[in-house]
Amino acid sequence: MEQVTLYYRQGSSDKIYQASIAAQGSGYVVQFAYGRRGSTLSTGTKTTAPVSYGEAKRVYDTLVTEKTRKGYTSGEDGLPYQLSSNESRQTGVHCQLLNAVEEKQIAELLNNPVYCLKEKLDGQRLLIRKKGNTVTGINRLGLTVSIPRSIESAALRFQSDFILDGEAIGDTLHVFDALEHNGEDLRPIGYWNRYQVASTLIGPAETDRIRLVGTEYKEPGKLLLFEKLKKEGREGVVFKCLDAPYTAGRPNSGGSQFKFKFYATASFVVGQVNRRRSVSLSLFDAGKLVSAGNVTIPVNHNVPCAGAVVECRYLYAFVESGAIYQPVYLGRRDDIAPDECVVSQLKYKPMVEKEAA
Repeated sequence: MEQVTLYYRQGSSDKIYQASIAAQGSGYVVQFAYGRRGSTLSTGTKTTAPVSYGEAKRVYDTLVTEKTRKGYTSGEDGLPYQLSSNESRQTGVHCQLLNAVEEKQIAELLNNPVYCLKEKLDGQRLLIRKKGNTVTGINRLGLTVSIPRSIESAALRFQSDFILDGEAIGDTLHVFDALEHNGEDLRPIGYWNRYQVASTLIGPAETDRIRLVGTEYKEPGKLLLFEKLKKEGREGVVFKCLDAPYTAGRPNSGGSQFKFKFYATASFVVGQVNRRRSVSLSLFDAGKLVSAGNVTIPVNHNVPCAGAVVECRYLYAFVESGAIYQPVYLGRRDDIAPDECVVSQLKYKPMVEKEAA
């Protein structure tokens, strides 16, 4: 009905903001999406419940005026989003989460024919469910979320219904698993069979917006891919047991599928906002929040509020203080619950043995 795409470029900042008025029930809502250009945008609504069109238009105009005063200008380029009226509703679809594996176990997994290897992509977890002419985005918490219209359009070109699991990077979904296909629940069958369903489904119709993540399952190929990704500075790799079913949630320990990062990242709860674009970080330890240091927020990111969950990259954590060393702010994580931000995530500085006297 009303829709605008605004963008802001200055120095290292390259941000996009979208606003729209959409019909919902007997009224109208004002929706928005924002973030760095090329990233998966954060979304929300300026109206907590449907209002009259006149009120929605007033809220919409005020929002656009506010953004243009801050230096945003209108433009055709940008990533339109398919915004859902069921935003944040529980779907009952929950994704599988993996435990990390230590570096000393890598050689064993690379040599084990039971495990395949794929790249761990540095994006945002996203499942898409297609049923008839409806495509729904689902985050790692099982809640409905907005998805790029380009992904929605690509999904609608498929003839069959499905639930696919993947990682969204910008306006592209990189698929690595299939949970359902034409009403059949694929979760109980082995990973390799599920991957073949995804491959058959996506292969002939693969587009720039829905792609299949490549997988190596033979020893030479796994080793070459591992070394290539490590040399290129990618985020990491995932090992999956070929016969393992899809089990929602994260095992208390171990499991049949593992992740390994080439650099350390963790999710933190923002304790407080400091001066000079800095926030304090906290983690849960035995149910209590403890300090994990501070991180500077780059100018191309909005400063998160206290209580928000954020992602940071770091070199290691100090055993004595628990603070992370050389932190780099990566962004907010609205798809991670605060109670998942625990001390056990941290990778600590290796202990140096004292020289014998």
